[in-house]
Amino acid sequence: MTMKFKDKLQQVPWWLLVAFLLTLILGWNILADQSYELIFNALSKGIWITLKVTFIAFLSAVSVGLIIALAGFSRLRLIREAVRFYVEIIRGIPVLVLLFYVAFVAAPALVDGYNWLLQKPIELGWLDSARTRDFNMVWRAVFALTISYSAFIAEIFRAGIQEIDKGQIEAAQSLGLKDRYVFRFIIFPQAVRKVLPPLGNDFVAMIKDSALVSVLGVQDITQLGKVYSSSTFKFFETYNVVAFLYLILTISLSLMVRGLERHLRRFERN
Repeated sequence: MTMKFKDKLQQVPWWLLVAFLLTLILGWNILADQSYELIFNALSKGIWITLKVTFIAFLSAVSVGLIIALAGFSRLRLIREAVRFYVEIIRGIPVLVLLFYVAFVAAPALVDGYNWLLQKPIELGWLDSARTRDFNMVWRAVFALTISYSAFIAEIFRAGIQEIDKGQIEAAQSLGLKDRYVFRFIIFPQAVRKVLPPLGNDFVAMIKDSALVSVLGVQDITQLGKVYSSSTFKFFETYNVVAFLYLILTISLSLMVRGLERHLRRFERN
């Protein structure tokens, strides 16, 4: 066995091979066993809801997180303190607690605020009054995940921006570039390359945390698994399929993130 082959053998991701083997076993059971096939068909309807909640919440969290991160560099101390307060408070609240708070406290409060603010047009019949039940649970879940992850993503953006060499910023300012152009052409492009890998990891984490929305009755993979297993008492088979679906989603996304990291490292070296 040559040294070169040994080096390649050591670089083999054995964890990935084991995970791939487990996925093959579960996949074979789904194809060969009719009960597994029925479960898979029942649960696969929740994949769209899981992906919908994750994608919308993540894109919203990235947008809000970027705004919060930029506000953290404000010259006004009041804004900086408000940003720090938001980030520390939100990061200290578990996602599940925030889901319950948004769904059963914030949503009714928003509806009451809407009805109070537009009381006159509602009384004149120009607008319909809002009802809490009209606030879909899917959007409550998206709102809660957006708030929760925006605080963590704001910290990722803050760290990425702070890693930019200050000499480049000072050089651009000395050339007379306005702050918005310095950010657009110098800070933002470099910061994006630095924050993409951790953002990818947060996206994978949100896929898993999206399972928590099942406590609100959202018909995602986990909720459909709970309903199916409780009606058929096939808990072992059902949760095997639930685990299989999440493994497919998270492992494929994790591999994409790793590939992106390698591509960025090669780009920076060149």
